[in-house]
Amino acid sequence: MEADEKGRLIVVSNRLPLVLNAQEDGTWDARASSGGLISALVPVLRRRGGVWIGWPGTTDATLEEVLPALAAVGEAYGCSFRPVMLTQQEMEGFYFGFSNEVIWPLFHDLFTNCNFQPEYWQVYQDVNRKFAAAVADVLRPGDFLWVHDYHLMDLAAELRRMGRPVHAGFFLHTPFPPLEIFLRLPWRFEILRDLLEFDPIGFQTLRDRRNFLQCVKVLFNVQVKGTGSVVRVQVPPSLSHDGASARQVCAGVFPIGIDFAAAADMAASPEVRARARELKDDIRGRQMILGIDRLDYTKGLPNKLQAFRAALHRYPELHHKVNLVQHVVPSRKEIPDYQQLRLELEHLIGQINGEFTESGWVPIHYMFHNLGSVDLSAYYLAADIALVTSLKDGMNLVAKEYCAAQVDQGGVLILSEFAGAAAQLQRGALLVNPYDIDGVASAIHRAFCMPEKERSERMRLLRRTVRSEDVYRWADAFLGVTSERGAAAVPYPEDYLPSAKP
Repeated sequence: MEADEKGRLIVVSNRLPLVLNAQEDGTWDARASSGGLISALVPVLRRRGGVWIGWPGTTDATLEEVLPALAAVGEAYGCSFRPVMLTQQEMEGFYFGFSNEVIWPLFHDLFTNCNFQPEYWQVYQDVNRKFAAAVADVLRPGDFLWVHDYHLMDLAAELRRMGRPVHAGFFLHTPFPPLEIFLRLPWRFEILRDLLEFDPIGFQTLRDRRNFLQCVKVLFNVQVKGTGSVVRVQVPPSLSHDGASARQVCAGVFPIGIDFAAAADMAASPEVRARARELKDDIRGRQMILGIDRLDYTKGLPNKLQAFRAALHRYPELHHKVNLVQHVVPSRKEIPDYQQLRLELEHLIGQINGEFTESGWVPIHYMFHNLGSVDLSAYYLAADIALVTSLKDGMNLVAKEYCAAQVDQGGVLILSEFAGAAAQLQRGALLVNPYDIDGVASAIHRAFCMPEKERSERMRLLRRTVRSEDVYRWADAFLGVTSERGAAAVPYPEDYLPSAKP
């Protein structure tokens, strides 16, 4: 299906960017939700328009019940939303099963956490087929389909099996594992073959693309041409689902960004500044070490707490002078591994506070709940140090959001070298190995003692990078690869330059 200049952008993801709530009168209300993918794509769709397809987030409502709520919130977003309704059984096998007990740990190099249930793979295929049918219902000639993340790796292949081939690109928000780990996946051939139905295929880092290319070279003996941010994979007819002729698939590196202008402007607002002052007053002027992490074993939360404990042991001057403010965002609470992780964290926090608490000072302030946008921005602004200790991350947008919100340029970012963001932010951040407990403890002390001038210089570098490599350049880079086949790139808005200083 050839694209034309007026083709729409069709975004497909596991979840729609909203939360549905049942009302007392039996109707449903929708409101905007939060998350890395959402914060990245909503600004793009606002400016270009299009359709977003995904699961609306509930198994308790019917299609007819949720459509009015989606129409109302879609009008506010400037695009339309199309739901894919899933049953509880489909959620168990597709989302909690294959996506989060197989692909998520495997792609984060934690294969010992994988549960390779054959039933999960079958449900995963069924749900991808269901998403494909929803896409087929809205497709028009010239549309470009942009599919996001590991939940929907089969989608383009399913459309082709249905006789509805479409120009479709895929972006993987997680890491892609090295060959020796990917080979443990029982369905490795099927997954790779289906991914090659997309063009382009986007990755966060050179490491992730290198891992992917190594897998397709070894398993399919294909050739790769070119160097730089975008290369071409030579796909033979034998790997096409419809027996088409040989073709080329672009594989590119597109580090995802954030809406810098929005984040910086919010942090500079009077409401956020006032809230940030309250947060600083709450800890009595001590330096705030901020952690904001989703509940997940890839985030290195136990490592972070152990490093903070080590810092308190090694550097007594930190006592009464710092607080670790750790927000843990609830996630996948139905999965046993995540339930166990929460218990481990809360036990460890209790131990550390019991060991070091003195009159007037509790070293760790722990919260397990979601933060509103104002509070989140205020914490970013108030924090003297941000501590990110991911064991492996596709990107980690928290690190970028922290930099954007540091409009006074006084904060220090301590960042895991295993986060995708480390490649872009290494010049200004203090990079650490989260497995090196003493090394992270030393970085905490260094950040605490860092002179104001060095803090400002480092944060200026970080903010310049986050500003220049923002969400619009990410989308433009990805969609620009498709322009030779007719899918237009995202134009920069007229108000592209943020009002907040870089």
